[in-house]
Amino acid sequence: MEYFLIITTLVFIAAIFGYINVRFLRLPNTIGLMVITIVSTLVVLGISYFDATLLNAEKYIITKIDFKTVLLDIMLSFLLFAGALHTNFAQLKIQRWPVLVFSTVGVLISTFLVGGAMYYVLQFIGLPVDFIYCLLFGALISPTDPIAVLGILKKVGAPKKLETKIVGESLFNDGVGVVVFLTIFQIAKMGDQGTIEPLDIIALFGQEVLGGIALGLFIGFITYRLMKSIDDYDIEVIITLAAVMVGTAVAQHFHLSAPLAMVTAGLLVGNDTIRASTMSEITETYVDKFWELIDILLNTILFVLIGMEMLVLSFELSYVVAGLIAIPVILICRYLSLLLPIKFFQKKLEFVPKTNLIMTWGGLRGGISIALALGLTEAMQRDLFLVITYIVVVFSIIVQGLTVGKLIQKVKTEET
Repeated sequence: MEYFLIITTLVFIAAIFGYINVRFLRLPNTIGLMVITIVSTLVVLGISYFDATLLNAEKYIITKIDFKTVLLDIMLSFLLFAGALHTNFAQLKIQRWPVLVFSTVGVLISTFLVGGAMYYVLQFIGLPVDFIYCLLFGALISPTDPIAVLGILKKVGAPKKLETKIVGESLFNDGVGVVVFLTIFQIAKMGDQGTIEPLDIIALFGQEVLGGIALGLFIGFITYRLMKSIDDYDIEVIITLAAVMVGTAVAQHFHLSAPLAMVTAGLLVGNDTIRASTMSEITETYVDKFWELIDILLNTILFVLIGMEMLVLSFELSYVVAGLIAIPVILICRYLSLLLPIKFFQKKLEFVPKTNLIMTWGGLRGGISIALALGLTEAMQRDLFLVITYIVVVFSIIVQGLTVGKLIQKVKTEET
C-alpha cells in the first residue's frame, strides 16, 4: 500500500503540473514540468520555515524511491523502446554511419575530454579528485537525452535529417554511455582491489554492447513473427509490452545492455517495412498511441522526480561553483567530440548548416545522467558529482531547451 500511495502521489503531482503547464505556461512538457517542480520545491522549502509538513512529505517520497534503479532498470527500457518505435527508420538508415559514430566514438571522446578537463578544474578550485572518478563523471554526463529534445525538435519543425541525427544519436548514446560508465565503474572498483586486465575490460564492454544488440534483434524478431501471425490489436499491443518487459529482465539477468537491446528491438518493430507486413491500420494506430501514452506518462513522472531530487542534494558553495564551471566545459567538450565525425561525413552526406553548433546546444542532458551519478559511491565523490550533474541537467533542460528552437529557426532563416 505504501508504494501504491507514493506512485499515486507522483502521478497526481505530474497531472497537476502538466495541467498548469499546458493551461498557463505553454512550454514544452519537459521544460515546463522541470520549471514548475523546481519552483514548487523552492516554495515548499520556504513554507518549511513555518510548517515542515509538506517538506517532510516530499523528502519521504524521495527517500523511498531508488531513482537509479527505477530509471535505469525499469523506466529507461520503456522510454527508449517508445522513442525507437517512432523514429524515422528510412532517415535513420541514410544517417546510420554518422549516428553510429556520434553515439560511440563521440561518447568516448567526450568522456575523456570532460574527465580530463574536470580533473584540472576541480584541482584549480581546491577540490582534488582522482582522475578515474573524473572519467566516471565524463561518462555519466556525455549521453544526451532523446526524451528531453524530441518534442522540442518536432515543435520547431527541425529538418528531418537533423532531427534524425540528434534523436538517433541520443537513442544509442544512452545505451553506450551506460555501458562506458559501468565499464569505468568496474575499473575503478577493480583498481582498489588489484591489477586490471585489458582483456577483462574488452570482454565486459563487448558483452554489454554486442550482447545487448543481439538480444534486441532476437526480441524484435520474435515480436515481429508473433504479430505477423495474428490480427488482433489488443493482443498485439500486449505483445509489444511483454517484449520490453521480458527483454529487460533477460538483459539484466545476463548482464547485457537493456537500453541497447530495447532501442534495437524498437527500431526493428517500428521499421516501416515490417509495420506494413505485420500490423493492420488499426493495430498500428493502437500500438503507436499506447507507446506515446507510456512515453508521456513516464516522461512526466521522470521530470517531476528530477525536480524533487534537489531536496536531497548537498549544495555546498564549492560544489555549486564547480557545477557552474562545468556547464561551458561540457559544451566545449561536446562540440570538440563531434567536430571530426561531422567533418568526415560532411562530404558524403548533406548536412544542415551549423550542424555541430545545433547538436552541441541541442544535446540536452536528462535523468540518465542523474541516475548514474546517484550510483556513485561516497569514495567516488558522489555528493560533489551529483550536485555538478544536477546543475548541468537543469541548465541543459531549461536554458538550452528554451533556446535550441530559436537557434534552429535562425539557421533555417539564414539558409533560405
